[in-house]
Amino acid sequence: MENKRGVLFVISGPSGVGKGTLRKELFKRMEGLTYSVSCTTRQPREGERDGVDYRFIDMETFMNYVKENKFLEWAKVHGNYYGTLESDVRKLLDEGHDIVLEIDVQGALQVKNKMPEAVLIFIMPPSEEELIKRLDRRGTENDRELEERIKNAKKEILESKKYDFIVVNDDLKKAVEELEKIFENVKNKMRKN
Repeated sequence: MENKRGVLFVISGPSGVGKGTLRKELFKRMEGLTYSVSCTTRQPREGERDGVDYRFIDMETFMNYVKENKFLEWAKVHGNYYGTLESDVRKLLDEGHDIVLEIDVQGALQVKNKMPEAVLIFIMPPSEEELIKRLDRRGTENDRELEERIKNAKKEILESKKYDFIVVNDDLKKAVEELEKIFENVKNKMRKN
């Protein structure tokens, strides 16, 4: 039997909405998902590991990848650069792996432009107040950075109408179940085609 091409899922939403937590919970519950590790020029946060959470690369290397058109998507977000290597994604899809990208909104829309078959899922905060609380609790940004993230979040939420699905992350268990249902339904539909 021939190996069916995998499905590309893109999870994005505002900073602090819980994308990483949802992705990790989803991976615990579902077999056969592959996480594509993005490149970034930012410094690792406490507990993050190179090659696992991100590929931490220097600015020169990142800009060379941009010039060589190696990224499926890339963007400057909150002063740092992030990008997903197209070769990584296409290789995994061709091998039949279902891939999850956890990226920012700019990047998600670039992916959809280059790969219209990608399934975009927007993670929505339950409210602006809750998003601010989550960002503040995280404690990884100073006041100016926090303000910038909140301003960006408002813009990103306006882009949610361009997504295939929206999941409100007001209850972790419910949000993960909803994501799991979306993944299963999409995979079943794609496998029938």
